[in-house]
Amino acid sequence: MNEKQRLETSQVQAKDSSDKKSDKDYSKYFETVYIPPSLKEAKKRGKEEVKYHSDFGIPEELLSMGNGRKFYIRTYGCQMNEHDTEVMAGIFIQLGYEPTDNRDEADVILLNTCAIRENAEDKVFGELGHLKPLKMEKPDLLIGVCGCMSQEESVVNRILQKHHFVDMIFGTHNIHRLPQILNEAYMSKEMVVEVWSKEGDVIENLPKVRKGSIKGWVNIMYGCDKFCTYCIVPYTRGKERSRRPEDIIREVRHLASLGYQEITLLGQNVNAYGKDFEDLTYGLGDLMDELRKIDIPRIRFTTSHPRDFDDRLIEVLGKGGNLLDHIHLPVQSGSSEILKLMARKYSREHYLELVGKIKEAMPNASLTTDIIVGFPNETDEQFEDTLSLYREVEFDSAYTFIYSPREGTPAAKMEDNIPMEVKKERLQRLNSLVNEISAKKLKEYEGKVVEVLVEGESKNNPEVLAGYTEKSKLVNFKGPKSSIGKIVKVKVIKAKTWTLDGEMVEETVEVN
Repeated sequence: MNEKQRLETSQVQAKDSSDKKSDKDYSKYFETVYIPPSLKEAKKRGKEEVKYHSDFGIPEELLSMGNGRKFYIRTYGCQMNEHDTEVMAGIFIQLGYEPTDNRDEADVILLNTCAIRENAEDKVFGELGHLKPLKMEKPDLLIGVCGCMSQEESVVNRILQKHHFVDMIFGTHNIHRLPQILNEAYMSKEMVVEVWSKEGDVIENLPKVRKGSIKGWVNIMYGCDKFCTYCIVPYTRGKERSRRPEDIIREVRHLASLGYQEITLLGQNVNAYGKDFEDLTYGLGDLMDELRKIDIPRIRFTTSHPRDFDDRLIEVLGKGGNLLDHIHLPVQSGSSEILKLMARKYSREHYLELVGKIKEAMPNASLTTDIIVGFPNETDEQFEDTLSLYREVEFDSAYTFIYSPREGTPAAKMEDNIPMEVKKERLQRLNSLVNEISAKKLKEYEGKVVEVLVEGESKNNPEVLAGYTEKSKLVNFKGPKSSIGKIVKVKVIKAKTWTLDGEMVEETVEVN
């Protein structure tokens, strides 16, 4: 099938009104309308022009669709998914819906899914199982699955075959189509599946209902072109495409005017920002250099790829100010041989050289990372390379994972030849090192005064306030509720396993 024959969207009528679905062959629906993740096809990505749409609007006839109805969204996965949920919540509100935290009250339930690891998918299918009785009690309830899992053919097939009560499936590229998808689900007795095979557009002016008014996420780019052999993201999120700098700067200024104290710039590979621009030379370092002039106390970004972390960005971050020196820099492995199998396109030596540059420009920088253990063919010696790299860098903390194959990725075709007991033993050894160094790092805070952005009451004690330092250390302390939403000075009294206890010494911090 050539590209001209490929359809941009699929709207699959997959419910049988006679309800005799068990014998139905759903595979035929994907012969022409659903394009599964494919390394071969994905790597054919060309230099197609990225189209920008700033005219988002909801058709007038749909604006009252949600009157008297409530919506519930459960979000899985990364900050990008959380931000997508903020956008969908904004659309729901414009449609007249009211939010609810109680799914039993909801008229629409969406599961915004993550596909990066197998256990994330298992959680979603487990939740669908819990929702089935609710659907039987409330036949008019709409249940939808969206997000990254929806971009996987195997997932959609499984829903079509085993979860016939689901009303909607839509992907990551057409969130702005939510009003039309909802309308079709109400009007039709069939399941609505709309998964776009085309990606490359940037939709501006989407409504958002942000979670809180202290910290905000700002998406600066979409997609990833790195194709690490273990990762499904390039297939579920599409090619790299950047928002225009003027739109990002305008959004950050708006958040500053609303009193936000911290923003995090988001992208699947945030360091690649601007590399797809054809009309200007402009990267993440240039953007950060402009954003640092905006009157907002803290600016972060995530997630970085070492391959795209360039000298210009390091130079700008070294200027300090509101640009925080806490950097999440996933290494994945300390072995150059395993990094090559992962197609990370850097070596152990390159990574350590980059860390050296960062620490030279920002002597007090804190680094965190991601690490996968038990990748196919990983030897004991190669795992030891990971431990030695961790000791050398002395990361503040790490997200650690056991390798699990993701269908559709090149690594899934490799023999998963590391026994699970070996993977677990390696993870345990790695986590022991992570905990040891994290405890050492936290201990160094005792007796020091830190600046804490107060986010609210502690989850465990309403008499205690909680917030984060510039380096993302959680601090618990007693203080007036008027401190919530402000940056305060706190003296650290005691370091615990993962958090710090302190005493407030000053209510507000002036930020230049």
